[in-house]
Amino acid sequence: MTQRLEITSLPYRADPLDYFAALRKQRGAVLLDSGRPYGPGGRYDILSCDPRGLLEIDAEGRPYCDADISLPTMPFAAQQALLDSLDVKPPENCNLPFLGGLIGYWSYDLGRRLERLEGRAKPAVHLPWSRVGLYDWALIQDHEQQQTSLVATAERRDQVLGWLAEPPSPSQAFRITGSFEAELDRTGYGERFRAVQRYIHAGDCYQINLAQRFSASYEGDLWHAYLRLRQATPTPFAGFLAWEDKGVLSLSPERFLQAYQGQVETRPIKGTRPRGNTATEDRQLAEALQCSAKDRAENVMIVDLLRNDLGRVCRPGSVKVPQLCGLESYANVHHLVSIVSGELDVGRTPLDLLAAAFPGGSITGAPKVRAMQIIDELEPSRRSAYCGSLGYIDQRGHMDTSIAIRTAVAEAGRLHLWGGGGLVADSEEEAEYHETLAKIRHLLNALVADSSTAAPL
Repeated sequence: MTQRLEITSLPYRADPLDYFAALRKQRGAVLLDSGRPYGPGGRYDILSCDPRGLLEIDAEGRPYCDADISLPTMPFAAQQALLDSLDVKPPENCNLPFLGGLIGYWSYDLGRRLERLEGRAKPAVHLPWSRVGLYDWALIQDHEQQQTSLVATAERRDQVLGWLAEPPSPSQAFRITGSFEAELDRTGYGERFRAVQRYIHAGDCYQINLAQRFSASYEGDLWHAYLRLRQATPTPFAGFLAWEDKGVLSLSPERFLQAYQGQVETRPIKGTRPRGNTATEDRQLAEALQCSAKDRAENVMIVDLLRNDLGRVCRPGSVKVPQLCGLESYANVHHLVSIVSGELDVGRTPLDLLAAAFPGGSITGAPKVRAMQIIDELEPSRRSAYCGSLGYIDQRGHMDTSIAIRTAVAEAGRLHLWGGGGLVADSEEEAEYHETLAKIRHLLNALVADSSTAAPL
């Protein structure tokens, strides 16, 4: 029998941390975090746990679900089938963003199931290519209205209120136990930079997003690592998932894809400058970014790529660019951000959109498939969840996902972070190398705080 979801008001809190601390040890706990109150965050936090089923895509692209449900063999089709199996009815005329559906992550490596790659890069992190849960309840914080709502059936509501009433479980403090080591030294990065330039001048591509990985050993609770990262760089598309010896800790400022009532939006970031130490220096850096022909050209290339991706599933003629190279400022950096919008075509779903545009063009290059092939050739190891996506897909057809940049991935006592940037014909090697470091320096410094380990940057 299909049950109806009900809305229960809970005390509003300025951030979701206390609520999630009471839930995070439950199976499948997930936090989508808007970064409030520390930064210029988004509107909603979404928290849940104990999904009806957890669906993982393994390193061969095969789906596995712990729920008793028959699934297709293709990853996105399997996720759609899981979403379609949800048997709770949303309340009518409710504007909350999530009323039951899928929450989880889609790794960059899932793109191997969509495009033909030779497989030169080797897996260094062994997380599933994707892990999504089917959630029949959620706790949602609306920071504009300053309201906290529990969306659940009557039976679920009592269960969740019981979890929230329990004191948080004791946990071990987080500590980095070894120095962060770069997978590429300065010479190795330079060799790959010059290889990208050769491909660009040969006409293979116009832009390549080249990244490098940093890794260190750790001990303790990943939740405390996330709290450090969040304090250092609150962002509107953050998220936390941890299970067994694995975790994804994302502090992303970048929206990938949003769908609401058939309207679609993506917000690619290309172009970065650090924040200044004084108001004058900060303004000068922002103005220099806005006037940079190189950064604007890089941004426009990705806008064109994303217009093409959205055009594969959007109504013909509906794809527009309402913002081109707008300035957005965060705690540590300025970015150039564009907006591409469209309208889903008849019969198309948000998962169709995700598959059509995955992985995001802002972290591959142009043209996308050739860029992915070059990345696979030049980066020594695969990216795992980095440059993939976190987010939700609601049973009504709403979706919001991030690009998982500024993201740490944990497995088997090792923590990995990546820094990358888009390379074009007039990129300068030394500047690009230091940009990859600047993007994650504050994250590394936050992680090694209160330890004897020094950050390498």
